[in-house]
Amino acid sequence: MGETRVDLQHLLEDLRDAYTGALEETILTEITANALDSGATRIRFQPNAGDGTLTVVDDGRGMQRRDLARYHNVAASTKSRGEGIGFAGVGIKLGLLVADEVVTETRRGKTHVATTWHLASRYRAPWKWMPPPGLAGGRGTAVRLRLNNPLSPLLDAGYLEEALRHHFAPLLDSAFDELLRRHYPEGIAFEVDALPLKPVSTASRERVTIPIRLGRKRLPSAIAVLERHTVPLPDDQHGIAVSTFGKVIKGGWDWLGLTPATPFRISAVVEAPDLAACLTLSKNDFVRTGPRGATYLAYRKAIQEVVSRQLNAWGDARDEARPRTIRLERDLERVLEDLADDFPLLRSLVDQRAGGQNRLPLPGRGSDRVPGPLFADLSTGTDADGHRAAALPQREDPPGEPGPPGDEMPTPPSGPGGESVPSEPSAPADADGESGDGGDERVIVGTLATVSGRRRPARYGLLVQFEARPEDSELGRLVDSTIWINEAHPAYVRATVSRSGGYHTALTVAMALAPLAVGSAGEHAFITRFLSHWGDASRKTRKKNRSGRKRTKEKGAGS
Repeated sequence: MGETRVDLQHLLEDLRDAYTGALEETILTEITANALDSGATRIRFQPNAGDGTLTVVDDGRGMQRRDLARYHNVAASTKSRGEGIGFAGVGIKLGLLVADEVVTETRRGKTHVATTWHLASRYRAPWKWMPPPGLAGGRGTAVRLRLNNPLSPLLDAGYLEEALRHHFAPLLDSAFDELLRRHYPEGIAFEVDALPLKPVSTASRERVTIPIRLGRKRLPSAIAVLERHTVPLPDDQHGIAVSTFGKVIKGGWDWLGLTPATPFRISAVVEAPDLAACLTLSKNDFVRTGPRGATYLAYRKAIQEVVSRQLNAWGDARDEARPRTIRLERDLERVLEDLADDFPLLRSLVDQRAGGQNRLPLPGRGSDRVPGPLFADLSTGTDADGHRAAALPQREDPPGEPGPPGDEMPTPPSGPGGESVPSEPSAPADADGESGDGGDERVIVGTLATVSGRRRPARYGLLVQFEARPEDSELGRLVDSTIWINEAHPAYVRATVSRSGGYHTALTVAMALAPLAVGSAGEHAFITRFLSHWGDASRKTRKKNRSGRKRTKEKGAGS
C-alpha cells in the first residue's frame, strides 16, 4: 500500500508567495492577528539579537492541550470562514522557513504546556512536548522563534514597530476607539522591546474623520480617517487602506476605483469590522461573489462616496473627460434596475427609494437634502497603463429642468429618537468654487455633508472599463464594481469592425455579473434574461424616439 506524502517546504513556500509583503512581515502580522483572535488585550514583542530569538507573548485565552497538538497540523484551525482575522495559524507555520526552532507555550486555566517544533526535511516537521520554559504569563500564549539568520529584520525593534504601525494602524489611532471598542472592550496595547507603542502625530497634514452609516443603523458601520499632507508620501503610505478588526487587508488606490489629482499627498484608513465576514479563507483579501461579495461591494460603494466627497471638498478630484455611450449606458442602467428585484445580490449596484421603486440615484432632484454624489467628477479617462473607461450608468437632466415625478431623494439622516438633525451651513465653497448660495448649499450632518439642488451628472453603480489582455480567453472580468472588457479578445475586435460593439458589451456585462447574481447552475438563465431585458430596453428607446419625432413634426405642421 502506498502513502500520500506532502512536500511541506514547498507547501509553506506556496503559502509565503500568496502574500504580497516580505516573509518576515507576513509572519509578524499573522502571529499578531492570531493573538487578537484569541482575545488578547496586550501583545509584547521581545527581540533578542544576542541569542537570535524573537518572543511574542499575549494574554489571550490560551489553548488546551489537545488544541496545542492540533496547532502543529497544516491547515488545522478552530476558526471558520468569516470569523477572525488570522489564517489557521499560518504565521507560526511560515516561521518554520526562517527559524531553526519554534517553541510554543500556552496557559489556559490549569493547563500549562509547551512544545518545540522544527522543519527537519522537505517532508518532515517533527514536534514534541517539552517542559514549559516560563515565557507565558498567568494566561495566554507565547511563541519564541530561534531564527536561522542573525541579521533577520525580526530582530530589529524598529522594523517590528514600523510593521505593526502599517498593518494595525486603526489599533494605534484613537479616532477608531469607539468603533473598535465593540470588539475589543479593553482596548489593545502593543509593546516592542519593553516599550509601549504609542500613536505618532504629524504636523504637516490636514485630518478629517468621517463616520459611515449603512442602511438604517444609527451607529457607524465604519469610520474613515483621511489625511492630506503638505509633503509627498512614500509609495507604501499613500492611498486608501481598508481594515477589519484593526488589521489592514488592502491598500492603495486601485481597489477603490478612483484616484485624486495628487495621490502622493493623500492617505486614508477605513475601519469596517463587519467586513471580517467577507474575508477570503486566507484573510488577505475579500470575497467578490455571492452574498459576502455583495456586502463587500456595498461597503466599497459607501467608501467611494465619502472619499469622493472629501476629495471634492479639498479640490483634489480629477476632472478628465470620460468617453460616453449614452444609449448603451441608459439601456444597461434600466436592465440593472429591472433585475434588482429578482436578483437581490445586484442591489449592491442599485439603490432602492423609499417608495419602493429602483432607481440609480441622482442628487439635485426635488427639494430634499441628500448625500453628495458618489462618483461625481470621478476620473476614469486614460490611465498610466493605457486603460480607458466609460461610465455606467449615467444620467443627466437638462439644465434648469426638474427630474421626473416621484424621483425625490431620501430625507437626511435623523438623530437619536427620530428627531431631525439640525443643519449648519458650511463655510467652504464646493469643488467648483460655488458658495452655498442658491441651489448648492452644503449642510453638515455630524461630519458628513449633504447637497441640495445640484443638477450635475452623477455616476453610480457599475463602471465599464477597457483593457488589453491578449493572454486571457475571457471576454471580461468583474473586479469589485468595475467590469473590465478585454479589447484584445478576437470577439471584441470583430464586434468593433462589424459595428456590434453594443451587443458585445451587453453580453460581457451579463457574463461578468452572473457569478455575483446567481450560482453557477443559474448563470445561463441569468445571461439569457439579462439580454432579453437589454433588447426590450433598446426597442422601447427606439419607439419612444420615433414618437417624439412624430409629435415634433405634427407640432411644426400645425404652426
